[in-house]
Amino acid sequence: MDSCQNRTGRSTEMTRKEQQSIDLKFGQNESSTHKIDTQSVATMENNASNMSTRQNSFFPDGGYGWLVVFAATWCNGSIFAIQNSFSILHVMLKVFFADYRAKDTWIGALSMGMVFLCSPLVSMSTDRFGCRATAVGGSLVAFVGLLTGSFAKSLPLQYLTYGLLFGAGCSYSLQPTLVILGQYFQRHLGLANGLVTAGSSLFSVALPVLLEEVLVPLGLERTFQILSVLPLTQAALLGATFRPPPTPECHENTFSGIRIFCVPSYRMWAFGVAIAVLGYFVPYVHLMSFVQEQFEDSEQKEWILLVCIGASSGVGRLVFGHVGDLLPGLNKIYLQAVSFMFLGLASILVPQCLTFEGLVVVCVLLGVCDGCLLTLMAPVAFEVLGVQRASQGIGYLLGLMALPMTAGPPLAGLLHDQLGNYCLAFYLAGVPPLIGGLLLLFIPRMHHHLWASRAEMLPGLYGTKVRAEDSLPSQNIFTDGEPSLNKNEITQL
Repeated sequence: MDSCQNRTGRSTEMTRKEQQSIDLKFGQNESSTHKIDTQSVATMENNASNMSTRQNSFFPDGGYGWLVVFAATWCNGSIFAIQNSFSILHVMLKVFFADYRAKDTWIGALSMGMVFLCSPLVSMSTDRFGCRATAVGGSLVAFVGLLTGSFAKSLPLQYLTYGLLFGAGCSYSLQPTLVILGQYFQRHLGLANGLVTAGSSLFSVALPVLLEEVLVPLGLERTFQILSVLPLTQAALLGATFRPPPTPECHENTFSGIRIFCVPSYRMWAFGVAIAVLGYFVPYVHLMSFVQEQFEDSEQKEWILLVCIGASSGVGRLVFGHVGDLLPGLNKIYLQAVSFMFLGLASILVPQCLTFEGLVVVCVLLGVCDGCLLTLMAPVAFEVLGVQRASQGIGYLLGLMALPMTAGPPLAGLLHDQLGNYCLAFYLAGVPPLIGGLLLLFIPRMHHHLWASRAEMLPGLYGTKVRAEDSLPSQNIFTDGEPSLNKNEITQL
């Protein structure tokens, strides 16, 4: 009987312990819908810290990367110096071809448009074959385009050689230089882009002088042959330096193709920039002809304006590249937005300049804005989409820019042919940058509110609601279209 009572006592004690265990587990499950377990948060924070450490150790941020910067500088300089100097080539083409009209600026516009139109294909090529093979192949195509253009005796052949071949080659050699910088730099990415674009602006300063003083007297054929040396040298330089860095270990869900447009911030940024660039290339093509008409009685050296644009653009690229590194997250877009609006204002002011000196001041403003826009393009893409998807993001952005950039100068040429002057063309060219700049101003706040609202939908998971007034996330927060928390957000929790 005593043994029976003992067994009953032990059974009752076990039942109580089991019940307490069940109650404890139930209580923990119930409370877990309201707050995060401390140990889980600590684990998440340690994982984020380890991932951040691995990512920081992956980016050299110097060393061999500076040699890559030098090669990228040569590539950018060769491409944009020739493209931005088409205003001089435009005048040479008018002398060489008797049937040349203002509408034939499609040759230069087509070349610049191909730089952007091919970009989605370049992104796939870069992901498939790497930056080195893509850039070298593009440089050789650009070389062939310029060399064969020297033998073209008709305007349709110039469309094919300079317009299509040279433009496509520029695209395939240019975009890998933007992507590879993001693989070698993280903390100093803005500075690296600034050095590349600022250094390349030296080409834009020197080439107009070379064209006007040396090559123009030699004629169009010799000019194209001499210019073809630049992309040929570029092919050798990129082939020697663009070796791929070690690939980082990546655990994030990646996506490709047009699915990057599921990221609202990227979608609005891409379409805003595409709208803004409709009038972007108009001054580069028609400025020389405008000066010849506006100041026909004076002995002015029109190429000085291109030198002013190139020099001020170089200063802007270097300065704003460093400033961009100091701005956290998507706040870099504010600089882009303001630059677009001032660029539109500069275009509107061109017909208002009654003196050549006044036009020089406007061209300096135009160059500074140009430098800011080009320098921040890649850093913003890396900020919005992250390292793994930045290549495709840049490609699709440039692809969207192709049509408006190609259409702008010919439309301005048609207005000139109909009205007999460039005034209305420059006025209208300033409107799209103003509109695009205004759209870009809304992106950082929209990006923040979208992230905050999605976090608030899951209070049981994160344990607290993220307030709209909290600071912007410092890194990309979208994975396959959904928000994910980095170390800074976890620490706040």
